[in-house]
Amino acid sequence: MSEVTTASTAVRGSGAEIGARYAGALMNTFGAPQRVLVRGDGAYVWDADGGRYLDLLAGIAVNALGHAHPTLVSAISAQLGTLGHVSNFFATPTQVTMAERLLDLTGAGAQDGSRVFLSNSGTEANEAALKMIRLHGRATGTHRVLALEGAFHGRSMGALSLTSKAAYREPFEPLPGGVEFVPFGDVAALEAAFAAGDVAALVIEPIQGEAGVRPHRAGYLAAARELTRRSGALLVLDEVQTGVGRCGAWLASQLPQVGEGVTPDVVTLAKGLGGGFPVGAAIGFGPAGALFGPGNHGTTFGGNPVAAAATLATLHVIERDGLLEHVRYLGASWREELAAAHSAVREVRGEGFLIGVELGAAVAPTVQAALLEAGFIVNAPTPTTLRLAPPLILTAAQAASFTAALPAALDSVLDRAADQEQTR
Repeated sequence: MSEVTTASTAVRGSGAEIGARYAGALMNTFGAPQRVLVRGDGAYVWDADGGRYLDLLAGIAVNALGHAHPTLVSAISAQLGTLGHVSNFFATPTQVTMAERLLDLTGAGAQDGSRVFLSNSGTEANEAALKMIRLHGRATGTHRVLALEGAFHGRSMGALSLTSKAAYREPFEPLPGGVEFVPFGDVAALEAAFAAGDVAALVIEPIQGEAGVRPHRAGYLAAARELTRRSGALLVLDEVQTGVGRCGAWLASQLPQVGEGVTPDVVTLAKGLGGGFPVGAAIGFGPAGALFGPGNHGTTFGGNPVAAAATLATLHVIERDGLLEHVRYLGASWREELAAAHSAVREVRGEGFLIGVELGAAVAPTVQAALLEAGFIVNAPTPTTLRLAPPLILTAAQAASFTAALPAALDSVLDRAADQEQTR
């Protein structure tokens, strides 16, 4: 049997058949898959049984250019056909060009000494940032690290120490120490945490994603920057979910209404950076770019030529096609339309194409399932919140199709819940 035949045979079968194989082969870390997806094109995906879905989650804010974008496919194929992997004993032109582009687009290049560490994921980027924090703390005699309640920074042991959700943390405790959680949005609590002294860094998501797409109130990031600057602590912005055009700018913190003109010391990126190819980066601004020296950190695959080519292609298309402006304007109008779509929608939050639809009841997971049946992929990061994080290429007509379908999904779920309440 040829290799091609073997590969094609492996993807045959109904969703139920492949799902059963999944249960028998993969560790049960994610539960049963909602669907078995076999193909994507633009903002749509198809399952093993022929169903089509508008992908409004984009692999959790990853597929910036949608599925099978020709420029991305061409760049990855050409690079893999030229040079695939070399290890970090050697440099490649794509790796260097990628780092230069990130310094330029994030504004880090405006500060002397800024440098980039390339990795494979957001968790790895945040691991790198945490190690940078430790080195900074050792040099300054500080050791406390502050993060926010509701924060999500990854699930490796180091990144998990910065993640606040008890269900994620408790099975793996004790975690690396020194991390304290400050109440979300509370400037007075943040000031009190700094007043105690010895703070090495404050780690913040410009908009909390896994907590239900929660922006900070006006003045919070500016206060955080002032407190870190005054104490000599690092301000680390986790833009793994919010960066690379997701909110209508290269960094969400570059938007005046989000970042308030704040310049961080470290920024972490991943998710949309490679358009679906695994890529991560930790960017040190100015002096923070010199925290790592030879032997302090490493990665086998980080910055490999194929990942770098995928990143350069993704950044090129976003810039060429004006997707930052598209995301800003369509995102703003879409949020207004969603807010008026149904009386059960209590609030619509976010920026650009990172949107949280807050419901008046804890039915978001059930509504998510109803929307999937109707042909739309979203997710429920909290019991009351639907999260939308579609490809940046999403059209106004596609967004409108979801807005039109949302009321029926809400009605079906709420009516069922009311009937169940009456029969109790």
